[in-house]
Amino acid sequence: MADAALREQICILAKSLFDRGLTGGSTGNISARTAEGGILVSPTGTSFGRLDPARLSHFDRSGRLIDGDPPTKEMPLHAAFYDTRSSAGAVVHLHSCHSVAWSMVPGVDLDNFLPPLTPYAIMKLGKVKLLPFYVPGDPAMGEAVRGLAGKRSAVMLANHGPVVAGKDVEAACNAVEELEDTARLAMMTRGLHPNALTPAQINDVVTDFGVVWPD
Repeated sequence: MADAALREQICILAKSLFDRGLTGGSTGNISARTAEGGILVSPTGTSFGRLDPARLSHFDRSGRLIDGDPPTKEMPLHAAFYDTRSSAGAVVHLHSCHSVAWSMVPGVDLDNFLPPLTPYAIMKLGKVKLLPFYVPGDPAMGEAVRGLAGKRSAVMLANHGPVVAGKDVEAACNAVEELEDTARLAMMTRGLHPNALTPAQINDVVTDFGVVWPD
């Protein structure tokens, strides 16, 4: 995709997320690989609802900022996904309400954050790792992602928000929406003992859709 078209796509999809309340104020950040191997990323302190395509932070393939405004302080998170997952073409980080709420519920599975309520989160996300709380902007978040050695396409930062990598911007946005929807279902059905997918059904989804499902 040409640079101008990619810039427009980033801003259009970010505004869609903002307009539907999936991240508010100046929260969240989004990035994508350029055709030349660099990265476009939302600047620090900006709102998903008002991103300017011309002012996106632009890094070359060596990681040097070459134009645009200063980048989000969460750049180490984005870089960690790109450096460890060759398939990553985009990364989205939100402060979505239900996923953050679910991260604070006692007893949530640290290795498999989302309960298997529907097949779609499994298909789009695989297993989501719940990481501990870090102060926003702490480079240790990026190191925690690197420690997963590229085996996860999505993590949940406790008390903070989800971070999802996808093959392109649209795929990453679709996946992070699925994460939020599943967390919402989990909150809605908490204590109701819902009929989740069985291990056999999960295995069928994993097998049929070629999902990476770490042991």
